[in-house]
Amino acid sequence: MSDEDEETEEEAPAVELGEGADVEGAPLARVSHRLHYGIEHSEVVRREGETVVRTPDGPRELGDILEETDETYFETRNALEDAVQSVVGTGPVPTED
Repeated sequence: MSDEDEETEEEAPAVELGEGADVEGAPLARVSHRLHYGIEHSEVVRREGETVVRTPDGPRELGDILEETDETYFETRNALEDAVQSVVGTGPVPTED
């Protein structure tokens, strides 16, 4: 890397995060990435059931959401995410004021 490149990187503005309201709960994708697939419904509940995830209706425990599904086994991460989304839907997640 040349001196010119280093100067440009140092001068580049940092990306600032907004100062908006916090969002309670973890993104579903973060939680689903912590698991290995295929995995049984009961094992997901045992390992991550108390984890609070973000939903369009506000934060909910993953175990409570999974109680509303008929799935007993999740072959892939997408299968788990689809099952959760079929219960909670998709859309904007509310923020805390």
